[in-house]
Amino acid sequence: MRCPRCGNTDKSYFYLGSKGYYCRKCIKFKRILLNEELYPKEYPIKEESFHYDLKYALTPKQKIISDECALLIDQSDVILHCVCGSGKTEIVLKTISEYLKKKKKVCYAISRREVVIDLYGRFKAIFDKAKVVMVCEGHTSDLYGDLIVCTTHQLYRYPKTFDLLILDEVDAFPFKGDEVLNNIALNAAKGHIIYSTATVDEKIMGFISQRESRTLSLYQRPHLKPLIEPKIIMTPKLIGYWWLLYHLNNSHGQYIIFCETKKQCLYTYYLLRLFFKTTYVYSDLKERDENIKDFKDKKYRLIVATTVLERGITIKDVNVILLINNHYVFDKASIIQMTGRVGRNYYNPFGKAYIITNKISKEIKAACAEISYANKMSLL
Repeated sequence: MRCPRCGNTDKSYFYLGSKGYYCRKCIKFKRILLNEELYPKEYPIKEESFHYDLKYALTPKQKIISDECALLIDQSDVILHCVCGSGKTEIVLKTISEYLKKKKKVCYAISRREVVIDLYGRFKAIFDKAKVVMVCEGHTSDLYGDLIVCTTHQLYRYPKTFDLLILDEVDAFPFKGDEVLNNIALNAAKGHIIYSTATVDEKIMGFISQRESRTLSLYQRPHLKPLIEPKIIMTPKLIGYWWLLYHLNNSHGQYIIFCETKKQCLYTYYLLRLFFKTTYVYSDLKERDENIKDFKDKKYRLIVATTVLERGITIKDVNVILLINNHYVFDKASIIQMTGRVGRNYYNPFGKAYIITNKISKEIKAACAEISYANKMSLL
């Protein structure tokens, strides 16, 4: 027995209902019987949907990677291993355009809802003659278009559908290491996949290695300046909060204060709002979109956040501070992504990144080493 959606073969997850056996491993995506056939939805691709308008030119290195990706994707899957802020989205535009020109179906999938919303706006402006569709929590009324931008959770709606599936941030929670989400993504791709990531580890490679792929690497941001390497402040927890207040009182600019848990996020928010204009955000906060927008609009100097802001969000001239107490959620990939929010402004590629911790863990060491390595490779 095998689930036609998530590929599960473990008999302990199968249950015999009134209509036959169904899979309980992926039941959160609606019940599916084992004898059901999953068929792709046929929908047309508009004639001029491939036309795109990017308001700025790619750098020489970006163009090389973009051309190679468009060439290789017809032969195998492609792993885009590119540092934070290097322009992964811009690099795949040519490949997307070539597939749409051939009337082939394209999807850009990523784990975080906030990033889907941000990318939807960007793609809609770039592919101005295409129907770009956003599919995520709160946006599921229109499911089909020339270019579908969705969360990885929504890929269950598209069995055997996409000629080109771009899986962005494959190292992100909850996609990373989730067997059900991984298999649903593979089931959605009838053609090739572009795996886009800033960090590669064993879990990611275990997923990717199920199919033939080629790797393209880019270690340089468009402004050609190095990645911001974080400064580590090793101190007990309470003194760390004193240092935080002292530093913020003697510095300027906006800051994202990253916390490991929702409880820590709220505690830090209630403390900082006594002294500074502060807002906050976590995954199930009702006002999360509004609070993020207000921070982007400079209505607040600080935003206290969980990992919900670690990826895909670009805020000009922002600095970051990580409050780490060795919680499992701040792994190497998360630390790289959070510090990667700094220095993304083409005209002001600078900023500050701090890690306040009571112990320099192996994850902190690994993240700092990888950022340093990327900076060295960018000079080659």
